[in-house]
Amino acid sequence: MKTFSGKTVVLAVTGSIAAVETVKLAHALRRRGATVQAVMTEAATGIIHPDALTYATGRPAITRITGLVEHILYCGEGGAADLLLIAPCTANTIGKIAAGIDDTPATTFATTALGRGMPVVVAPAMHESMYRHPGVVENLERLRSWGIDIVAPRIEEGKAKVADIDTIVLHAARAVSGRPLAGRRVLITSGACAEPFDDVRVLTTRSTGRMGRALALEAFRLGADVTVVHAGSFPCVRNIRVATAADMRRAVLSVCRDDGVDIYASAAAISDFAPERCEGKIPSGSPLDIRLNPLPKIIDEVMATCRPVTVAFKLGWHEEERARTMLDAGARMVVVNAPPAMGAAGGTFSLMTADAVTEVTGSKEEVAAAIWSGLL
Repeated sequence: MKTFSGKTVVLAVTGSIAAVETVKLAHALRRRGATVQAVMTEAATGIIHPDALTYATGRPAITRITGLVEHILYCGEGGAADLLLIAPCTANTIGKIAAGIDDTPATTFATTALGRGMPVVVAPAMHESMYRHPGVVENLERLRSWGIDIVAPRIEEGKAKVADIDTIVLHAARAVSGRPLAGRRVLITSGACAEPFDDVRVLTTRSTGRMGRALALEAFRLGADVTVVHAGSFPCVRNIRVATAADMRRAVLSVCRDDGVDIYASAAAISDFAPERCEGKIPSGSPLDIRLNPLPKIIDEVMATCRPVTVAFKLGWHEEERARTMLDAGARMVVVNAPPAMGAAGGTFSLMTADAVTEVTGSKEEVAAAIWSGLL
């Protein structure tokens, strides 16, 4: 998806070894439609050559402020840039920004951007002991208080490694989205449940959670506070790990009760039945009858107790009448798709509301964007 279409991102690179990842980062931003202008400190040019970022961005990398006053052209009032992304950002640069010092191209761009009030995203990278330094901790808090989005590093091998590229791009996309879901608490159920019928076997579905992931990351991009209840782990959101439908029900109702929910998207293939469990491992080689007991509908309980804006999903052919019943019961939107879409990268989906039915064909990321657009 071209989430940065028409947007210009200034990518400021400082003197961390993680600067070697910025060629990939620039490519990732451009693939999503961004125009990227690289700005480099002198220390950064000792780690990655400016020509590498000139190649990656298609524009000459800025390594010093000249008489063209590049910082004003991009980040001043009426400047061309929509976002200043400092990645990687060293402890030294964080401290200078917090103190209002601008003695490098990156810090001069930062001072200008903050004075203009434009979005700024910072992705720290340093040794873990430096990241824990009380001065660095205070400086990061100061930057947050100014509205700068700090992309938390990955703590690995004694280092606060710069966040992965997908996470940085998501934060950058959130910063330029206008955040129409800011302040909204979004709860999503995603993927398959697994119901054990002995100690080694489970009853499950072919759901992969791709739609739940697409919905969650798009909601994050649009500014929401997102919680996902599922068996996996998605970046940038709160993940609550569950396995069975009963686990999912407890977790969902707990979030509704304790945190509150504004929007609930029931994208999971939640088990309709649970087998009666046998102890141990059922011996193989003989016919077996398994009794399946029906399970309560989580979505019905959520709509009855929390009354959030609800997006329901119906899987199957010719489900329009049942979808209408869910709309009558209080769902804002029902997304209808056929079984071939389960586990696939995309497909054709019907987005049904009380007023209209919209057909969307595309990737699940495109479908997720259409769902959120239909709710806004």
